[in-house]
Amino acid sequence: MARYVLRQLLLSVAVMIAVSIVGFILLRASGDLALRIAGAESLTEDVERIRLAYGLDRPVVVQYLDWAWKALHGDFGRSLFFPEDVSTLIAQRLPVTLWLGALGLGASIIIGLPLGTLAALKPNGILDRVLLGGVVLGQAMPSFWLGLLLIIFFGLTLGILPVSGSETWKHFILPTAVLAIATLPTILRLTRSGMIDALRADYIRTARAKGLSPASVIIKHALRNALIPVVAIAAVQLGALIGGSVVLETVFGIQGLGYLAWESINRADYPVVQANVLVLGAIYCLLTFVSDVLHALLDPRLRDQ
Repeated sequence: MARYVLRQLLLSVAVMIAVSIVGFILLRASGDLALRIAGAESLTEDVERIRLAYGLDRPVVVQYLDWAWKALHGDFGRSLFFPEDVSTLIAQRLPVTLWLGALGLGASIIIGLPLGTLAALKPNGILDRVLLGGVVLGQAMPSFWLGLLLIIFFGLTLGILPVSGSETWKHFILPTAVLAIATLPTILRLTRSGMIDALRADYIRTARAKGLSPASVIIKHALRNALIPVVAIAAVQLGALIGGSVVLETVFGIQGLGYLAWESINRADYPVVQANVLVLGAIYCLLTFVSDVLHALLDPRLRDQ
């Protein structure tokens, strides 16, 4: 197990380094950063002054190594627009994004597990077909479009929920619903397929032959094994929700890390954009690592692969 954990940890670190390099290079390949900071109408002297001030005249490799060394020590530099350090901005916005992602994933698990179990009890039955059709419909709807529909109906038409901001718990209801609908199909399908396999297994037939009640067979025996892939994928799903927070936080005006990224891209605040890419990538790699370790703990066969 220790060897497996070390291998997955080294893989996560390698992916993180690759993400930081690609993000750093792509940001500079998008145009002249000094010109974007100074503005299109600026004088050449002003652009050159900014280029020297921010070290943009140095080779890209030197710029990356300098930035990476400081980032390792928690120094992401100063924002070009906000009065705070980038590290302070990240620390202020990150909890909102983590909280929103956790709410969305939690809601999808609470709804998806029982519905997936019910669908598996009678595969291809009416309830199974209705649930599978529903999740396909939910998965087909883009999150930003669904978010706008909910804003129009619950916020503007009925006026019962706020449509923008993150000041109260009510502000999180609509974005949590959107995230839950986006994640629910994966949770429901994994639960359904896992339960179908488990209910056909020999140990379930043995449990039934011993006279155990149907509820005991389903909950204590079948569901326990069916949850293995769900537990493993839940961490990855949370990482995907957090990584995809830019669109949803922008639609609902939530002051999280995704909204900060959108603001920074529009204002050419490249130190904040770079830090955002690194932090979101690190969260995704960390949750993927946790998912792999959990999966190996639940299924020992993976440790030898």
